[in-house]
Amino acid sequence: MKRIITLLVALIMLASVLTGCGTGSGSKAEDGRLNIVTTIFPEYDWVREIAGDRANITMLLDNGVDLHSYNPTAVDMVNISACDMFVYVGGESDAWVEDALKESVNPDMAVINLMEVLGDTVKEEEVKEGMEAEEEESEEEEIEYDEHVWLSLKNAVKVCGYLTDKLCEIDPEGKGVYTANSRAYIEKLNALDAEYQAAADSAGTKTLLFGDRFPFRYMTDDYGLDYYAAFAGCSAETEASFETIMFLANKADELGLKAIMQIEKSDGKIAQTIRDTTESKDQAILSLNSMQSTTSEDVENGATYLSIMEKNLEVLKEALK
Repeated sequence: MKRIITLLVALIMLASVLTGCGTGSGSKAEDGRLNIVTTIFPEYDWVREIAGDRANITMLLDNGVDLHSYNPTAVDMVNISACDMFVYVGGESDAWVEDALKESVNPDMAVINLMEVLGDTVKEEEVKEGMEAEEEESEEEEIEYDEHVWLSLKNAVKVCGYLTDKLCEIDPEGKGVYTANSRAYIEKLNALDAEYQAAADSAGTKTLLFGDRFPFRYMTDDYGLDYYAAFAGCSAETEASFETIMFLANKADELGLKAIMQIEKSDGKIAQTIRDTTESKDQAILSLNSMQSTTSEDVENGATYLSIMEKNLEVLKEALK
């Protein structure tokens, strides 16, 4: 009975969405704007910067749910089914998207898969020395790719260029707005990228050590940095073994590192245990923001992709002293 009620609600909402959204190429809501659905915050903010007020933009993961554990609601499926553009990451965590797109009622929807856009630059998931081993996988297991492509400013530039082309294609009337906004925004991305490179070039150490998951491989690879971490970026593990703690603590001592890193909203227990196991026990514990749990409330309070990456740069400078 619960399933029937959910289905009925979804059908009613779909009818409502169709009334406002239309189904043709470049179809717009009643307010004349495009309807665009994005899965995560970076996509949302990129589209917002480029489209300006010519689009209604929905961010699906807007309540702090992690990309790796997200399951779409009936409302989400309805929003996707009739939008003009749908933007998603495209990794293993987005396996649900295939079913969502089967329900599409807009045959001209522009569907943008970030990992497809980035092509050969997408990296395989890496298991680095000292990382906590996950459950044994069969030899026939498919290659896993690192989904955290948005944490590279270089990737952001490439994706924003692609988004701009697609927006111009589905809404030719807005081409002037899209291209102007995109040009100004990409200049800011490139400028920040140069600041990151300068910080890496002048750093006293070239290695980060994470007592946490490590979703920043695209960032470290961009600037020639090395890293050690307790878990891979997409790992579901939360408990580090004695061996992992000892390896990372010894590595911090060996390299003379002044900081133990973690990601946003971590409880900090592993990072603190690593610090307490080092010889000096005085490293700073610093957090980098992976934007995996940015909420709509954060957006309302002024969070942007650029502002978060700027704050990450300041943390990075401190960590690399």
